[in-house]
Amino acid sequence: MTETNAPETGHDVIRGYLRSLDGSPGVYRMLDAQARVLYVGKARNLRARVSNYARPTGHTGRIQRMIRDTASMMFLTTATETEALLLEQNLIKQLKPRYNVLLRDDKSFPNILVTKAHDYPMIKKHRGAKREKGAYYGPFASAGAVNRTLAQLQRVFMLRNCSDTMFEGRTRPCLQYQIKRCTAPCVGYISREDYAAQVSDAERFLSGRSTEIQEKLAQDMQAASDEMEFEKAAALRDRIKALTQVQTAQGINPRTVKDADVIALHLEKGQACVQVFFIRGGQNWGNRDFYPRVGVDVEEPEVLEAFIGQFYDSKEPPRQLILSHALEDNDLMAAALGERLGRKVEILVPIRGEKAELVDGALRNARESLARKMAESATQAKLLSGLAEAFGLDAPPGRIEVYDNSHIQGAHAVGAMIVAGPDGFLKNQYRKFNIRGDELTPGDDFGMMKEVLKRRFKRLLKEDPERDKGLWPDLLLIDGGAGQVSAVASIMREMGVEDIAMVGVAKGVDRDHGKEEFHRVGTRPMALRHNDPVLYFVQRLRDEAHRFAIGTHRAKRSKAVSASPLDEVPGVGAARKRALLAHFGSAKAVSRAALADLKAVEGVSEALAQRVYDHFHDKG
Repeated sequence: MTETNAPETGHDVIRGYLRSLDGSPGVYRMLDAQARVLYVGKARNLRARVSNYARPTGHTGRIQRMIRDTASMMFLTTATETEALLLEQNLIKQLKPRYNVLLRDDKSFPNILVTKAHDYPMIKKHRGAKREKGAYYGPFASAGAVNRTLAQLQRVFMLRNCSDTMFEGRTRPCLQYQIKRCTAPCVGYISREDYAAQVSDAERFLSGRSTEIQEKLAQDMQAASDEMEFEKAAALRDRIKALTQVQTAQGINPRTVKDADVIALHLEKGQACVQVFFIRGGQNWGNRDFYPRVGVDVEEPEVLEAFIGQFYDSKEPPRQLILSHALEDNDLMAAALGERLGRKVEILVPIRGEKAELVDGALRNARESLARKMAESATQAKLLSGLAEAFGLDAPPGRIEVYDNSHIQGAHAVGAMIVAGPDGFLKNQYRKFNIRGDELTPGDDFGMMKEVLKRRFKRLLKEDPERDKGLWPDLLLIDGGAGQVSAVASIMREMGVEDIAMVGVAKGVDRDHGKEEFHRVGTRPMALRHNDPVLYFVQRLRDEAHRFAIGTHRAKRSKAVSASPLDEVPGVGAARKRALLAHFGSAKAVSRAALADLKAVEGVSEALAQRVYDHFHDKG
């Protein structure tokens, strides 16, 4: 009889921790036999919460499975339940446990920034950390929403959108002035005071005080007309018309809600959709849908609490959150968000009135979005099954990686990887590779693909050697024929990953869309029927990889074209570069400048002037 050393799991293991726990608030982690985190939770009373898990009955199927897999637990006590909630959400985002509700799409949202570090502020789109000095307005639901608003705002307020370097270098107005989108402060066509008044009007509009601005513009137009300044009156009329168009484009704006996020959740068949509407300054700035990972037996309060905690971990909440469902403890979440923000945050679940109407609209959007998502997922599942059947895979692939290269006669070469799976394209997992191989012959597509795949698998072997984090592909699609497949296969053998399925997609004899040939190691080339949905699916994957590779290549080429010799000088950052270009007019003039002239530039120290001079003159 053989003796097994399998670790104990389940209720008995959990019960063993009760002796060492008291009634303190805190966070607990449940781990499996391989010490992987299964679940992170918070508790007002750790002993009471853990004793619930120690009971053998009364649990949902999901919790029962989690208890069954639990081999150990970890605990961290906190001073308050609010601290426990904040810590819980941080750990969930960091560890991504299997049994927690997870927010999968957590990108930052764009804002509109009115800069303040220049005498003539500019207005522009901003995404990311708010490090630049200025006033931020947002968030907007998408880059498209920001771009549309900016285009209309420039028609109304005519603020500049050029960079400081371009502003300093202008000697005559640009096209923006000609089409009445800017007042040309770069060449002194407007005074600093008048431009500041335009900036103030724009900020009032973004703060929701558009009625004041419209009244002021109407008064100014009447005054200009009375004084027979008809050209000025016509310009003001056009600005009023543009302002009206902005307000119309925003859709229906709420009357009684100034700053709030409206958050609605719809659950169906183990899937969830959360709709978030952004209202700022009494204006509707768009909406976004999210599809958190949930189980079949979760309920609305748990999903919403997890979503809100993770969503606002890196974003600033507004003064009000208007929800479709109450949380387990609204006050606790409000206190946690308020503590993080440093001011009061109110959480409401309205029953009637305008706020309830806003929630109803968000709920309708959530239902419709989830229905579309589920239909798309069903179609995607069929395509993945068809792909597995066509290429003889053991199971439908959960992760497909598609690779392509882009270059012009070997110059500015880049590799691109896109990722697709049951949820469609996973754009946050796309990767680009700058081809570094100095020994490669320009235009050597085989060598480029080998370098890209070698770097990709080297990283995977380092980050996920056990292949249990969901990072490894089930199928590789390579843009190319037998030669590309052979080159990639040699790298996969060298790296010890030849067990991953790999297919080369070539355009066939006539290089026609629809006549693709598929190449695999050790088999004859094959083709799919001209009207096969799987063929269209592969074409979409290949075209998306090509689009991403071309875009990456163009960006690299554009950056190289706009590069300046000053970029190579150690210690010359963006500010010093602007100062030198503004003083001398061009990088070529900087390279020819005498040392004394370089020292005369404001903000350039003697040491830096010497370094710049030596860089351009000590070439021997």
